[in-house]
This record gives sequence, C-alpha cells and structure tokens, in this order.
Amino acid sequence: MLSRFPQTGGANPNARFTVPVLWDKKTETIVNNESSEIIRILNSAFNEFLPEDKANLDLYPEELRADIDGTNEWVFSTVNAGVYKAGFATSQSSYEEGVKPLFASLDRLEGILKDKEYLVGGRLTEADVRLFTTLIIADNIVPSPEIQCNIGSIRHNYPSLNQWMKRLYWGNPAFKDATDFHHIKTGYYGQKTNPTGIVPVGPIPPIEPL
Repeated sequence: MLSRFPQTGGANPNARFTVPVLWDKKTETIVNNESSEIIRILNSAFNEFLPEDKANLDLYPEELRADIDGTNEWVFSTVNAGVYKAGFATSQSSYEEGVKPLFASLDRLEGILKDKEYLVGGRLTEADVRLFTTLIIADNIVPSPEIQCNIGSIRHNYPSLNQWMKRLYWGNPAFKDATDFHHIKTGYYGQKTNPTGIVPVGPIPPIEPL
C-alpha cells in the first residue's frame, strides 16, 4: 500500500519508503515523512476539527519548549537513533560508539524519572511520546542478536523507566491503542536481516502489568 505513495507523489518510484508519512488524500501527495515534524503538525494543525478536550491537549506548550527541545536533542541522538547506530554498525568500534551512549542515556533517564511521572514540566509532553516509541520496543526487539543492545533490559534494570512506560501504556488509551506488539515483532524479524523469519515468542508478557 505505502509503496504507491512515492509514485503518485512524483518521487523516484524505486526510492526507499518509510513510515510515518503524512499523506494528503486530496492532492495524493506526501506532505511530510519526518516524525519530529509530523508530531508538531498534529499537535495543533487540526484542532478546529477536534472535540474540545482533544483540541486543548498541547504536547508542546510554549513555556516548556526550551526544556522539551533540550531533552529531545540528546534523547534522539543517543536513544531513538542510538539503537540503530548500534544495531546496524559494521564494526566493533562503531557498535560500541552507539551502544555505550545508549545505555548511558538510559541511566540518565532513569535518574530523571525517579519519583516523577513525566520527563518535562510535570505533564505529558512531546518528549514523553518520542521516548515511548523507542522504549516500548526495547525489551521485544532491542536485545536481539541483530541489534545487540543487551547491556540491560528496561524491566529488569530500569525500574523508574519501566514504571513510566507502564503508566503511559496502561493509563492512557492513546499509547496502548497505538501499540501492536505482534506487528512490531513480525515487522522487524521479517526483514532481510533475519533470513529465517523466525519470530521470538518472548518476552511474556510484552509489557508488564501496572
């Protein structure tokens, strides 16, 4: 389905395509495919079409923007992208350049979230959403032989991060409804990096109860 989008959008039909994509159904054009920009667009661009309670939800409040941007910067570099820097490294040195900062940042996040519910400002923000998308796959995908980010696991080594993640997943339907562990695992393990196509059964459960 997604493979037809670059063609109708006028781009190279042989180009690699990825999600997320913000698609304009009327003009049949890709509006944006950068997740950090899409989350900002969706934060306010369609408020006029939403129920009041949804329109009032602001994940990027002006008074917290500097703190959110500062957090996003190092979290993206070392955690969101760090997983793949390590996982797709082609040498021992480049692998360690990815995996060591990744777990140093998890240690830092563990300290930040000790006795706190959210990363920034005592409320749900974009910073939480962006971190959640990586941590929710951490124990299911990240320790795999292909990714090899196995210094520790969220559920066993990071109690504050684990509690934060469980609270978002079980306490906010938006997080739970948008998470499909079967899709995550089959999507990843079905790639060319795993020629057998075998999908691991565990961990069980994919996320612990709150």
